[in-house]
Parts: sequence; C-alpha cells; structure tokens
Amino acid sequence: MKIEGQHRRAIEEISGKRAVRIIDQTVLPHQLTWLTLKTLAEAAHAITVMQVRGAPLIGATAAYGYAFAMKEDPSDAGLESAYQTLFATRPTAVNLRWALDRVRAVLQGLEPHLRADAAWHEAGQIGEEDVKTNAAIGGHGQRVFREVFADKQGGGVLNVLTHCNAGWIACVDWGTAIAPIYQAHDGGMKVHVWVSETRPRGQGASLTAWELKQHGIPHTLIVDNEAGHLVQRGMVDLCIVGADRVAANGDVANKIGTYLKALVCKTHHVPFYVALPTSTIDWTIRNGIKDIPIEQRSAREVTHVTGLNAKGRREEVLICPEGTEARNDGFDVTPGRLVTELITEYGTFSTNATDMRRLRLAAGL
Repeated sequence: MKIEGQHRRAIEEISGKRAVRIIDQTVLPHQLTWLTLKTLAEAAHAITVMQVRGAPLIGATAAYGYAFAMKEDPSDAGLESAYQTLFATRPTAVNLRWALDRVRAVLQGLEPHLRADAAWHEAGQIGEEDVKTNAAIGGHGQRVFREVFADKQGGGVLNVLTHCNAGWIACVDWGTAIAPIYQAHDGGMKVHVWVSETRPRGQGASLTAWELKQHGIPHTLIVDNEAGHLVQRGMVDLCIVGADRVAANGDVANKIGTYLKALVCKTHHVPFYVALPTSTIDWTIRNGIKDIPIEQRSAREVTHVTGLNAKGRREEVLICPEGTEARNDGFDVTPGRLVTELITEYGTFSTNATDMRRLRLAAGL
C-alpha cells in the first residue's frame, strides 16, 4: 500500500544487508519512524513492545528474528533458544508459533553453517506469501462487499464498521479485514468506514484512521461505545474484523471489544465477518473460549493515554485517580456462532463443523 503516494511494506528487507526495516507503530499517527532490525534481541523487543503488531506481521518479524539468531548462533542450542525467546514475546497471536515452527522445520535438518542463509530465505518466503494471501483475502472480501451492497436499499454508500487495525501495517502488505475495503474502493465502490477507536491502545484511532487517510478512503472515527448505537439505527451495513487466533470450532480471538460488536450485529441482523489467513487458525484448539490464552497487558495502558500536547510533543497523561487498579485483557473471544463467515485466502466459509473441515482440506492440512 502507499505512504504519501509511495508504495511501502510494513516490513522490508534492506538491500545488501541481513537486516529489515519496520515502521515503529507505537509513535503513529503523529510520527512516521522507520527502525532497522538486525539482531534477535531487536526483533523480540519490537514484537514485545508492539512496534510491530498484528498476527501476520508478528509472524513475519519473528521469522526474520530467527534468521538473525542463526547468524549469531546457528548451533542446536542456539536454534532452540531463539525459538523460545521469540515464542515468549506475544502469547495470543498464533501466527507467531506458525512462523517459528515453519522456520525451525527447515533448519533442523541442516548443518549449522547452512542455517543462517536458509532461515533468511524462508523468512523472505513467508513475507511474499503473506502479500499474496492478503491480496486473495481482499478479492474474496470484495465479492462479499458487492453482495451486501447489491442488497442495500437505495444503493449509495456501503458503510463498514471495523475494530482495531487489520490493515497493511498489521501484515506485510494489503492487510486482512481492510484489504477488501482497499480493493472495493479502488474498484469504484463508494465505501465509508466507521473506525472504532479500540481502547486502550487506540489502534483504530492511531493506525486504521492513518492508513485510510493515506489511501484516501472516507472514514469517521467513533468511540468504541458508539458502535451499538450506529448498528441499531441502520447506519452500518456490515462489520469486518481481523483475528489473532481462531480455534478449530470457529471461535475467534481478536482485540478486546470485538465480542461486543459481534453481539450487537447479531441482535440487529448485520453481517459480521472475520478476515484472516488460514495460518491464523489453531487446529489444536477445539474450544476457543476455554483454551485460547488471553494476553494480560500493563494496567498503565488503561490508566494513562498518550497524545500530542499543545507544543506538538508526545505526552502521557493519567486519566483516573492515582493508584487506581486496572485490568487489561488484550483480547476477547467471539463464539463462532456469531460469525457470519470467515473470509480466507481460499474463499468464504461458515464456522459450522462441515465448513471448518472443508476449510482445513482447502488449506491442505
């Protein structure tokens, strides 16, 4: 996608170097800063502090982190140590484990001196496949958009509600839930996006709004609590979100607040879609509500907010009485029964047992 008219990716190999360039997402939208990663420690830190975030991008960054580790220590001990270091960075996004397992499977059968090159190549392949996968998700999602638009009384503008950020900066390019929005807009459809702010980290306000502005897509920022009001009044035609992990029964773990949007959409008969690559499905988990681990993040994200002060400088301020206790679950789980369809690179699938088996076969698993 584009930044100020120039095509960029959320993670880019630096020509002639065994290093990558990422956008520091913690300072968006007020500052665009590119960071260079060249060590295991730097990659792990970027994932942990959310300089990179979004399940597909976390996986791609972890793959490069594995490649950096093999440059530092390609021994069997180094292979396992790097895996554990990267695996511990974020517990909910299954793409992290998927990418690490994929790279490790390639490296385990190789002599240590061959591992660094092989890991770098595999990380690059994961990135390229992510771009193709997300473009395909966008194509299948655009078809869904056109079906909903065709059923819309009076035509006009397709009003889409989304939550958190599942755009190109959550992936390598295109994005998951935002990819159909890009493709529908580029294809001439009139699309307007309701951007839910996504407290406490505000990924909707700081990231999705920034992306859509860069691409010229009409959008309106709303507080999270307004979504139900808009759906109730017929101002939302569909909701589409991404996912950090999907269980084999179709339960969806996504940014906290997603479950409430699914509930209100079900109540008012508004379709609720989840867009994801099949690498985000954890086929080992049969019940997402019971078994998907939910990341517990710092209470400070709830008790404080960061923004620009009157002098244009970033500043963090306390928004509650000092010493207030706060709980900060990073994700919630939406039962599969509330999901209209999953939009994947292989097409659209319901979350019933038959369709989940069909999706697994389509993915060759």
